[in-house]
Amino acid sequence: MTSPDTSKDSDTTTPSIARSGTFAALSYRNYRLFWYGNSISFVGDWLDQIALNWLVISTTNDPVMLGLVNLCRGLPIMLFAMFGGVVADRVDRRTMLIWTQALAMSVAIGLACVVTFFNASIWLILILAVCRGMIVSFNLPARHSLVYYLVPHEAIASAVSLNSMALNLAKIIGPLASAGLIASFGVTACFIANALSFTVVMAMLLMLDLPPQKVTRKQESFLSSLLGGFRYMGREPVLLMLVAVALVPTFFCQPYIQFLAVFAAQVFHTGASGLGLMTALAAAGSICGGLLASRLQRDERRGSTMLIFMAGFGLSLILVAMAPTMYWAIPVLFAAGAMHIAYNSSNNTILQLTVADEFRGRVLSSLFMTRGLMPMGTAAMALLSTVTGPRPAMALMSFIVVVFALLLWMRMPKLRQLKV
Repeated sequence: MTSPDTSKDSDTTTPSIARSGTFAALSYRNYRLFWYGNSISFVGDWLDQIALNWLVISTTNDPVMLGLVNLCRGLPIMLFAMFGGVVADRVDRRTMLIWTQALAMSVAIGLACVVTFFNASIWLILILAVCRGMIVSFNLPARHSLVYYLVPHEAIASAVSLNSMALNLAKIIGPLASAGLIASFGVTACFIANALSFTVVMAMLLMLDLPPQKVTRKQESFLSSLLGGFRYMGREPVLLMLVAVALVPTFFCQPYIQFLAVFAAQVFHTGASGLGLMTALAAAGSICGGLLASRLQRDERRGSTMLIFMAGFGLSLILVAMAPTMYWAIPVLFAAGAMHIAYNSSNNTILQLTVADEFRGRVLSSLFMTRGLMPMGTAAMALLSTVTGPRPAMALMSFIVVVFALLLWMRMPKLRQLKV
């Protein structure tokens, strides 16, 4: 596929702004529409996620069940994301996104029905969680690989950072809104609001002005395309290492967001309002982390800043686990959110700029295996907490990431010195 001509979209922005800066990608109409739609979708996702986590922990009071529900959401992503990447490289990505959004909307409606008519049956929730994971495994590769064609090469870092900022702004709005909706109308309202958000996203996708996608490699079988993606990554050691850098912290550290429900209910005893506040403060830090990553990323130090951010992420969560009260934990959660998104944004930008175009969907889909690893990490943290308690469980898993970052810094100079 060739990149679309995006120059027509920047007629209201000076060339210097279009070429550089944190907000450069917003000077292009296609990306603006895509970003607005994503921002609304991200808020809906967090309404759904917070409501579901609180529904499970408040009705079962069982951290293991919370881990199981998140495992059911994430495991299909880990198993099928590469298949989604193959499809994204073989079909029109916008059409693929519209269909997956419609299916995700049906799952959100299904959750509202389960709570209303089936007394929040945990088994039906588990089934819908699996369905949601399957849909997301095909949605994410198409969504993220489409970004490359909405802006020129020099605005990729801006597009990635802005997408991360939108996601984390939603982490502020979504949890706070979910706390209000749950308190006023119950968890069903969150699921309905999420379902409505998908209609806006589909409208934005239809408004994109994109040339027809040139689908390549159709002469290959599906299996050949899938194996071709693995062979390509196998030939590129740095690429493999970047994927590993994405996967390890996702399993050991990123589950902290889901596990905040356990801290709110069993450690700090603050209820749904405390859960919303902690999640929102972590998201506020994430917005600052996106700005920080965009400012500090330079060609000569992208690899080193990524490793520093990753170590900072682990250290911050160790301090969260040691906090005596929620109010001591909140500023450290802000720092954890900043380090998390700064590390993740750095990793994503490097991959977008490194991968060959014809393998873009398949390589980026390997990153979305992290969406499966995060629920698996949540389940592992929940199981560990039954033995050690929530605080030691979070601290131990976060410590592993700090050690991993230090080992990469000392033993992998190519990664530390990476330039793109």
